[in-house]
Amino acid sequence: MMNSSPLTPSGQILRLNAEETEQLGRPAAASLDVLRDSGALALRTPLEYGGEWADAPAAVRRLAELGRGCPSAAWVAATSATAKTLLAQGLGADAHKEVFGDPDSLACGSGHPSGRGVREAGGVRVSGQWDNVSGCEAAAWANLAVMVDDTYHVAAVPLGDLRVERNWHMAGMRGTGSQRLVADGLLIPAHRIAPGGPPRRQDQLFFALCLLAPVVGGARGALDTVEEMFRSGRKPYMTGYAGMGDSPGARHWLARAAWLVERAERTALTTAQDSTREDLDEAAGARLRAGMADAAKDCRDAVELMLDLHGAAGFRETNALQRYWRDIAVAGRHPLLCGYLAAENLGTALVS
Repeated sequence: MMNSSPLTPSGQILRLNAEETEQLGRPAAASLDVLRDSGALALRTPLEYGGEWADAPAAVRRLAELGRGCPSAAWVAATSATAKTLLAQGLGADAHKEVFGDPDSLACGSGHPSGRGVREAGGVRVSGQWDNVSGCEAAAWANLAVMVDDTYHVAAVPLGDLRVERNWHMAGMRGTGSQRLVADGLLIPAHRIAPGGPPRRQDQLFFALCLLAPVVGGARGALDTVEEMFRSGRKPYMTGYAGMGDSPGARHWLARAAWLVERAERTALTTAQDSTREDLDEAAGARLRAGMADAAKDCRDAVELMLDLHGAAGFRETNALQRYWRDIAVAGRHPLLCGYLAAENLGTALVS
């Protein structure tokens, strides 16, 4: 298992501040401090700038442990890792010195090319808006996709140069603060914008793994909550049992939920290891994507069982279980973890 040991001090702080994070609609100050102090925001800062440039297995382990405490905070760290990866691979040394000058800064971004740029002296004049940019209100830099001369470009933009529109109104993952960023005729210096090709298959898998890890960690956090309920001495209502553990049915459902969480953890780690292979062909990559979609579904199914065990009390606003449930329900349906798209891609790869 990935996370059967006690929750780390960082995870404990994230859990303690998870409700505030949700209420604020962005990570609480104490949670941001944890992400920074734990090195989570330097996971994909290049080594030469004081970062870790973590590989997929290391990133999955770290992000899952953070997700165990607070999936929203872990998601912000995960999307920072993907944004920094794209900036590191897409831009040159002059931009890197600016973006990675603080190795522990938070980055955010969008790979959807919903901005348009026109070349002029000194750079590219950009206008556009980018939705669902997690962590943008606390970030220092944004990685934004821009179309210039009908060509996909990657741009590094200081958050102070952009306008934030708070349009993230969701049932779950509320604490990610995935708002809209807007640029109105912004001049981006030439050294901070460059053509970007499609990411390598290994990088695509890395991005999906970064998003899966908070979901898997959140399922483990939900299991922590239910196991605490079993140990609390609570009885199944309207039964003669002295405690939850005395019910064979409850023990069976707890075991099934735990098995699903552990299977999702194993899938995430195995996929992370396999994703680093340089000989991955299209079908192998598609199989790994399908496995990740299954792992996200396992997490959703596990939390449904946990809520059945907990009963209506699990839906109290003060109960952490309902927050894990909502976060996993939303995050586990990200397009990179979508089951029917994963199956479609695998089928296409098998017949091509």
